[in-house]
Amino acid sequence: MEYMLSYHTDAGRVKKVNQDSLLLQSGCLNGERIVLAVLCDGMGGLEKGEVASASVVRRFARWFRQELPALLKKGQKKTEAGVLAAWTVILEQEAEAIAAYGRRHGIAVGTTATAMLFSGGVYYIAHVGDGRVYEFGGGSRQLTKDQTLAEREVEQGRLTREEAESDSRQSVLLQSVGAGGRPVPAFIRGTVRKGGVYLLCSDGFRHRISTEELLQAFCPSALTAEDEMKAVCVSLTELDKARGETDNISVIAVKAV
Repeated sequence: MEYMLSYHTDAGRVKKVNQDSLLLQSGCLNGERIVLAVLCDGMGGLEKGEVASASVVRRFARWFRQELPALLKKGQKKTEAGVLAAWTVILEQEAEAIAAYGRRHGIAVGTTATAMLFSGGVYYIAHVGDGRVYEFGGGSRQLTKDQTLAEREVEQGRLTREEAESDSRQSVLLQSVGAGGRPVPAFIRGTVRKGGVYLLCSDGFRHRISTEELLQAFCPSALTAEDEMKAVCVSLTELDKARGETDNISVIAVKAV
């Protein structure tokens, strides 16, 4: 399977520092295309979020280059177990390193982290925080669940989904990498939909854009080239800012072709 890749990130209308960090890498093993996408949103309410997010991205980049090739040679079942085990270690070690950095500098620091690997017609996701992954094609699906206080209130029946969208607790994270102790990532595995578009985005990207607007913009049949996907990422970012978004804005788009 081949993939079209694109991304865009913007500091936004207000913040001077972009605390988001992105990784989008691809390679080829035995004629098979492998893609790793990672999006980390440094926590805006804390200090040095850009340090935390960049540290996690660099660690995933090293893993992709140095460890993944050997892992992929072990067969799909061992690959899946190995990927999830490696990602757990990465996120735990990064949480410890970021927390130690914060203690040394007398600050609180942390980041969200959402990683997605495409390999052998299968995708793997590790998720901490409130970044999101969507799948578009034959409709839309949100593949990740926000790890926020508002989402927990919805699950426990104290808020409706509509109420949660405007509730202040949607920005209160239940866990992160570096702040609040050891992260427990959510892991998701699924089959890559041929022709489908996969979107990783920060909360700043999707706060003021509806799922219906995202589906229309990233309609798989309308995207036939990487520059078209890039243009959509940029135009939606500008729409976010025009609608008053004040956070950093980041998005990664991957189309399976």
